[in-house]
Amino acid sequence: MYIGRIVAVGQNREGANAGLYRVSSRSFPNRKAVELNGHLAIVPREGHETDLQKSPYISYNCLRLAGEWAVISNGSQTDPIAEKIEAGVPVRDALASVLSALDYEKDDYNTPRIAGVVSRAGATAWLGIVRHDALVVKTVPLEPGRAHYIATYEANDVRDSQSSAFDAPNAMAAARYIVDGGEFSDFEHPVTSAAALVEGSHFALATWTV
Repeated sequence: MYIGRIVAVGQNREGANAGLYRVSSRSFPNRKAVELNGHLAIVPREGHETDLQKSPYISYNCLRLAGEWAVISNGSQTDPIAEKIEAGVPVRDALASVLSALDYEKDDYNTPRIAGVVSRAGATAWLGIVRHDALVVKTVPLEPGRAHYIATYEANDVRDSQSSAFDAPNAMAAARYIVDGGEFSDFEHPVTSAAALVEGSHFALATWTV
């Protein structure tokens, strides 16, 4: 099944909180996740920089830390959500206001904007989406060994049924897990991924490219 880009929040079996992002793409597969200035970003692979002329939506910060929080998304909404949280705006309001303001992507598919926010500690995270027909922002419970996800297609709402087993001892393993672990292995056309997972007292960051 192809469900497009994926945002997930969860805990590994030891109870460490994590935020995960995966690019799945049929139109622009020549991309990779990299660390830039302390953030994780999606950029074209070498030799494919001209893809940026075909779509303004294919390169962006996909994961950014905001104090005790990790913000994960499939587009330019990552930065303003993180900035609002850093300024003291409640997570729900930061997600809702930014997603509403930017709206879905005006490409050939009306691609939704999706986002997740997870704290360094605690048992609750947030997932949000803005589609052409709806804006949804909800909390999701965190429990050891599970990850809740939302995607741009098919799984494009916050539903209890959208969860997968999740276990990764470190951020690198977490970035790979959203590509080929648990239920995520059933989803087609993986390209690259990014993850933040609590290691010790901080979020560690990692990327993976197929």
